[in-house]
Amino acid sequence: MSSAAFIPETKALLDPIPAPVTHLDATALEWQPLLALVAGYSVSRVGRESISSLTPSTNQPWIDRQHQLVGEVRTLLSTGVTIPLGGLLDPTQLAAKSQIPEAALEPDELQSIARLANDVAAWQSLLRNPPASAATVIPGLQDISAALTQNLSPLAESIQRKLLPDGTLADDASPELSRIRNEQQRQQRVIEESLRAALRRLSADNQTQDDLITIRGDRFVIPVKAEQKRRVSGVVHGASSSGQTVYVEPLETIEQNNELVRLLEEEQAEIHRIFVALTRLVGAYAESLVAGARVLALVDSLQARARFSIDYDCTRPIFSTELFRLESARHPLLEKRLRTSGGRIVPFTLQLESAARQLIISGPNTGGKTVTLKTTALCALMAQSGIPVPAAAATLPVFDAFLADIGDAQSIEQALSTFSAHIVNLDRISHLASPSALILLDELGSATDPDEGSALAVAVAAYFLNSRAWSLISTHHTSLKVYAANTPGVLNAAAGVDETTLIPNYQLRLGIPGASAGIQTAERLGLNAAIVASARERLGTQHADIGRFLENLHRQLTDLEADRKAARAEQYALNQERARLAREGDVELKKRTRELEQKLGSLLKDFEFQMRQTVNAIEDRAGQLKLSKESERRIQRLRRDFEEQFNSTVVAHKHGADQGDPNAQPHLVKHISIGDQIRIKSMNKIATIAREVEKDLYEVALGALKMRIKRDDIAEVVAPAGKPLVSEKPLDAVARQKGVRVTVTSSGSDDMKSEINLIGRTVDEATNDLEKYLDQAFLAGLPRVRVIHGTGMGILRRALREYLRTHPHVASIQEPTHQEGGAGATVVELRQ
Repeated sequence: MSSAAFIPETKALLDPIPAPVTHLDATALEWQPLLALVAGYSVSRVGRESISSLTPSTNQPWIDRQHQLVGEVRTLLSTGVTIPLGGLLDPTQLAAKSQIPEAALEPDELQSIARLANDVAAWQSLLRNPPASAATVIPGLQDISAALTQNLSPLAESIQRKLLPDGTLADDASPELSRIRNEQQRQQRVIEESLRAALRRLSADNQTQDDLITIRGDRFVIPVKAEQKRRVSGVVHGASSSGQTVYVEPLETIEQNNELVRLLEEEQAEIHRIFVALTRLVGAYAESLVAGARVLALVDSLQARARFSIDYDCTRPIFSTELFRLESARHPLLEKRLRTSGGRIVPFTLQLESAARQLIISGPNTGGKTVTLKTTALCALMAQSGIPVPAAAATLPVFDAFLADIGDAQSIEQALSTFSAHIVNLDRISHLASPSALILLDELGSATDPDEGSALAVAVAAYFLNSRAWSLISTHHTSLKVYAANTPGVLNAAAGVDETTLIPNYQLRLGIPGASAGIQTAERLGLNAAIVASARERLGTQHADIGRFLENLHRQLTDLEADRKAARAEQYALNQERARLAREGDVELKKRTRELEQKLGSLLKDFEFQMRQTVNAIEDRAGQLKLSKESERRIQRLRRDFEEQFNSTVVAHKHGADQGDPNAQPHLVKHISIGDQIRIKSMNKIATIAREVEKDLYEVALGALKMRIKRDDIAEVVAPAGKPLVSEKPLDAVARQKGVRVTVTSSGSDDMKSEINLIGRTVDEATNDLEKYLDQAFLAGLPRVRVIHGTGMGILRRALREYLRTHPHVASIQEPTHQEGGAGATVVELRQ
């Protein structure tokens, strides 16, 4: 790879932002201070520069991608992961240097490369083995790091193994360096022994200054008194600062020192060779180093945005062409200042729609109008730059221009007054206005005659409304408030201050204009009382009435909001109490239910025992069998009745109704009239209501029979009076049930059919119909019946004949002759 491929600038690591907005009034909207706040969360200089270079984009796929990546990094941080970024730097210049033949990087440069290589390798390892809770939610981070395929750990290990923390090479950096340094140590010992011998001789003659061995110019020497230097054979290598001592290399150590110098030169040559080899190794990893640094630069930018979003409780925005909504939005720079001073920021909610794109904000001075404009713009800028928005929720259009006229724009150099500067700026903005632009105008129509300024403000607002631009305008002009109230597509909003502390509360009320309250604000701020009184006298009656009306309106809204909060709190308390009582009632209900279930089970067991004892006492075997099966059916029927009544009792108790109340007993038929045809529950027969004997006791006609039944034995009204069904046949007296008094008026079987057709029914349907039919036939006294079931595959025939063989009313069954149906029917002899 050629060195020209590397650009020695940090910006070489930063990807360009696609489709940046065409116009951005960054200074007026405090964009750079906001970026500086976010950049403070970066770990490296590269990350800070990456944040500082952020520009809002109109490319929505890029915007969505950035917010996805920030969200993934936020997920990683929430698991307690520390992202390795401590060694991040821009390696492009060092990578380029490593491509030069025989070039050698400095020790500190090599160590910075090793730290970067370690960070890249650690990032690769983190992506390969992410925390379990984040393993499936970081696809974007894995995607941007997919090109990092080369493992940089060997590079870091090679450098760290050879270089000591102080930047010197380790003795074992190479075998040759180890040999040279060993020889140096041995030679130094030889020289020191020779010099000590010389020092001992000279000390005896009192010729040395002190008993020390020192080094001058890479050569070992001994100190000698200046007046004695001619008495010592050797080479003088300098004198002390006082001149009383000279440093002499004795003749016997000259060759020894020469050998040591030669070894030092060999050491420097070997060190240079090792550094060249390490630099060449860096060159082999150059592409991966730059690619890894580029990924980590983006990761540092993402983690700075993620940490900012956590610290300022930000949210990921949603983008829409039809809605502009900020819920509980906050100005991050203001919030930072208030945190430092111990204050509390009050968020605001703002909403515009495609059909209403203009908002007129009015209210007193220091009421937060300007902050509302800047917060709105900053939130949109942050959203389009991939920075989460400081709000509870945000739905925003994608703007291609952010245009603002905020603050005092006068220019002495250009000979522009405040008003002139505003007009020049408004003219510029008017030429850039479009349906995709966000326009913010602060104190529109100010700094000139109020009447002319008011007319001009309405004209400017109407122009931007017609351009379909999204616009927020703050004003004190009443005409603009009236314009907003009377113009479709324009909304009013009111901003205010806390009346007690005079601190801006930044509350924004949509749908109503705000009172400027200039005189009241001046009075609260301590303006001379005489001046305030004079101002009130000079204020026109109409303006005073409007001001009082708006003040009263805001006071009423404040009271209404307080009442609403109180009602909500009271409703919450009621719901809590209702839930507590319901829980206590459920506990009591379960307790009573268990008691009733136990009593019901005991009663049913006693009844079954007595019924079976009665059946066993009957000597007639046939009658015993018949009554046994009949009693089993009765037991099952009574069990169902008991359970139905028990359940209705539980329902009545749970809903607070009286058990005797018919409305609390869903199993009872509510409306019964004379002539109604009803189904008797205990007999499963159709009868007609003849009269009401007394409350809940009725006389019914069942064919030729008349009997009395209770209301709870009526299953349903099958046909109202005037719509009779075919009457059921009379019942024999043996069919009397508990609670039913039967009177036999006549008997006979003339109207009872002697056959039943079950062709086409399922086995369950046919068995159920056959059971009812046999009961009717048995009670009607028929000696024989025919069951038509068809031939088919024989499934229904076999099932019905098996059922008939065990039925208590059946004496015998046989297949009829071919003329009477053959295998398609069964003749049943009934017991008499």
